[in-house]
Amino acid sequence: MAMTVQPLAIPEVILLEPVLHTDARGHFFEAWNASEFAEITGHTGGFAQDNQSQSRAGVLRGLHYQLPNPQGKLIRVVTGAAFSVAIDIRRSSATFGDWVSAELSADNHCQLWIPPGFAHGFLAREDGTEMIYKVTDFYAPGCDRSIRWDDPAIGIEWPLGDLTPVLSLRDAEAPLLADAEVFD
Repeated sequence: MAMTVQPLAIPEVILLEPVLHTDARGHFFEAWNASEFAEITGHTGGFAQDNQSQSRAGVLRGLHYQLPNPQGKLIRVVTGAAFSVAIDIRRSSATFGDWVSAELSADNHCQLWIPPGFAHGFLAREDGTEMIYKVTDFYAPGCDRSIRWDDPAIGIEWPLGDLTPVLSLRDAEAPLLADAEVFD
């Protein structure tokens, strides 16, 4: 296998760490392998689009999802570092409202698989943090949804330190989980 697999507390969300091949020139790793990914996650539907964002330190994006066109996301950081979070928003799930997190960085090369039915958010930990998302469905503006990043019912422990998060207006005004439209 070209990746080590770390299931998180919500088993459907998986942290993938590539095997690095390092020598005097630098390193090489396989960032994507459809066959291996399907074996690890059970997801065989492919990806519809790749997205990329850049954020300065302290930018907090999320908690975002699409409904009724859910997107699974395979996320990695290519420059900088981010604290990435997935929240189970499937009402019928035993882990509804629970969250898991992972540190993704250009240094650790890890990727986070967040399947459909989850909301995602992240805090950029360094200036110039660039994140790439492979998503399982196309962006649909009318399906765009969000949940408030600091909802006390979810209780995400964002590693803000002395930072005041930099939010979009949409994220600052997002509804609480109790008021949000979620999956059945």
